[in-house]
Amino acid sequence: MKLNIIYKIARIAMSLALVFLGACTTQNQVSLKKKQLSDMVYPLLDTENSRWFYFSSASRPFGMVNLSPDTQIKGDWGGGYKYTTDTIKGFSHIHEWQMSGVSLMPVIISDENKQRIFKDFYSKFSHQSEIITPGYHLVELNRYQIKAELTSTPRVGFHRYTFPLKGQKAVLFNLNTILGPCENTNGKLEKNNDYELSGSLVLSTNFRRPKPLTVFFKIKTNQPVTSLEKDNETGNYLVHFNTATPELLMKVGISYTSVENANNNIETELPHWNFKTTVADSREEWSALLGRIKVEGATREDQRRFYTDLWHALQGRKMISDANGAYPDNTGQQFRVGQLPLNADGKPKFNHYNSDAFWGAQWTINNLWGLVYPEIMEQFVYSLMQYYKDGGMIPRGPSAGDDTYVMTGACTTPFIVSAIQKGIVMQDLESIYIALKKNHMPGGIMEKAGYEHNTNMGGGLKYYLQKGYVPYPLPEGNFGSHQDGASQTLEYAYQDWTLAQLAKKLNHQEDYNYFMKRSKNYQKVFDPDIGWMRPRNVQGEWRENYDPYQYENGFIESNGAQSTWFVPHDIEGLAALMGGKEKAVAKLNAQFQTAKKQHYTSGTSHDAELHPEFSRIPVNFGNQPSIQTSNIFTLLARPDLAQYWTRSVVRETFSGLSPETGYNGDEDQGLMGSLSVLLKLGLFQINGGTDKDAVYQIGSPIFSKIAIELNSKYYKGKTFVIKAANNSPENVYIKDIKYNNQTVRDFSLSHQDIAKGGELILEMSAQPNPRNISIKEHLKRPKEKLKK
Repeated sequence: MKLNIIYKIARIAMSLALVFLGACTTQNQVSLKKKQLSDMVYPLLDTENSRWFYFSSASRPFGMVNLSPDTQIKGDWGGGYKYTTDTIKGFSHIHEWQMSGVSLMPVIISDENKQRIFKDFYSKFSHQSEIITPGYHLVELNRYQIKAELTSTPRVGFHRYTFPLKGQKAVLFNLNTILGPCENTNGKLEKNNDYELSGSLVLSTNFRRPKPLTVFFKIKTNQPVTSLEKDNETGNYLVHFNTATPELLMKVGISYTSVENANNNIETELPHWNFKTTVADSREEWSALLGRIKVEGATREDQRRFYTDLWHALQGRKMISDANGAYPDNTGQQFRVGQLPLNADGKPKFNHYNSDAFWGAQWTINNLWGLVYPEIMEQFVYSLMQYYKDGGMIPRGPSAGDDTYVMTGACTTPFIVSAIQKGIVMQDLESIYIALKKNHMPGGIMEKAGYEHNTNMGGGLKYYLQKGYVPYPLPEGNFGSHQDGASQTLEYAYQDWTLAQLAKKLNHQEDYNYFMKRSKNYQKVFDPDIGWMRPRNVQGEWRENYDPYQYENGFIESNGAQSTWFVPHDIEGLAALMGGKEKAVAKLNAQFQTAKKQHYTSGTSHDAELHPEFSRIPVNFGNQPSIQTSNIFTLLARPDLAQYWTRSVVRETFSGLSPETGYNGDEDQGLMGSLSVLLKLGLFQINGGTDKDAVYQIGSPIFSKIAIELNSKYYKGKTFVIKAANNSPENVYIKDIKYNNQTVRDFSLSHQDIAKGGELILEMSAQPNPRNISIKEHLKRPKEKLKK
């Protein structure tokens, strides 16, 4: 209750501050008075459960620089900007998967603190004096009475500090420290001239990223540097400025290849000193991307939450290549600087990216990027293929120019196949197929468990090929994380099916037959006697004393009840194992009825999943393994239940604006944000859009009108519009459905049909239409109405 009051006070203060800023007339003063779509975003969402790469403020979409204040620095989980911590410990430029760095802090030097400022430089701050919007962050450092403003271009952080008139101005560089997931070591800073500095630091290794990476940076200031001082004990540097002007502007260019390229990034992206213009450019860029989807109806809070979700879908997974296309290649024994191919104008054909796992992406960014942001999906495919060209393997979660082997399986296969099936990637398909196939065979990534860098046993692929399943436990022992054989079996079977679809497209009939046969391996871990997926050992014996609600009992970040439904490619086959569609519907419906009591999540944070009180939930929308389950009902001929339960999940799990909650689990760089967007749009692809027609299941949108702008470079249509007549929190059922005046069958549309543009007209009702339900014996529908 106390936090809620603080939150409301902070929001009122923020609104007043926005009015104040809008009224200011200083020449270079930032004005946020002119509203933009990006202003709908609420950046503080779920920041009480923050993670090093979670929070974003003064950044561009997928920018190399992800500049923001840090209130917690030593640790990945709970690191970065955490709402409940009242102390700023620096402004750092890199908040990324297994990467961090270049932290600095403006300070005032006095006789009292001159000797200890190298160690003691943190400052209290208040949310009441803070303004955050995509592309801009303002905060006042109470200790020094310094107003700090942050913005950026993709590769350059832009700082503006307004100092008090009294005291000596300085900026402290904390280059040898622990930031988030890794230690910053060997930090160096030197003065090049009165207005320029340069430096570097090394990101030390950890068990996820076993190779170091050097971060280079170039700094330019609008005021002369009077002196540079290093403290040998801490390794920190203090840059002094001696001028009567209170305002200091500073550009910080980042590169993972050289200081020269860091300087070139500044010269290319930020040749001027107009802070106000840079903020405006950033806000406009965010607004343009968010504006690809325009929504009407529901409440303003619903709309703000929607655009916050969409913002999350676009803020993770940062670029690591320079403006000229140079990039760090750590795939070999020796580090090298690679060069991306260039267009005729000399600009890179695509950016190279750092990325957390694509594990679960088949239900999130596959769907969203493929429809709304195809150019982003295409760039990521080419980036993944660049890793293959350099290191001989398509990664599943690269960091610092090499794979971390995060999570399991070949989770990038559905992502790439989906891009091909949607016509986004159309060149070099044979080469792509060869690369993907390699990952599914001995010597490929399926052999490796999570973070398994030096061996290739943890994936259990040899058993999967010999026996049709991965045993649990693996008899050889532990080699990496997530050696949960039942989950691995399910994952491989689905990914094999997606590869089979590409093989068929390219007329590789023998491969198609082979991978289709492998895709049935999910049947090997389904125990018909108990009706659940169940681990089995290397002798083929079912796990004794098996509890399907026990967390990580042969299943990755889930329990057996949740993961039983992980058969995205063959729901009908799964239903047959359960005794038919009606029994499958009854089973899944009962799971939702139980899960509703816990709001469909295992607590409100990722670590809460381990708690016995939360971990036994039968459906969990806080982590990836079962986030598709509400839409499964459509494929089981019960679209009414898909509509009902999805609306309930949205209301209970993905609504509201608060630092206290938001995604209730593991928001892996936009995956859960993307999921929330898709559920609210009423568009979903159970198989990840990897079938020939890349079919979408049509669900129950929360808005009365949705207009999706289609990218003309990829799609023939101009817009795809969804109109939901009589929509309300109570009218969750679709009574009638038409697309371009034609009746829609089976609550599905192909990607090709949507890409041509048109109008999907839904007539909403408080009661389901019996004509839309093909099963004769209806289950008892949930009686209670969804409440706002």
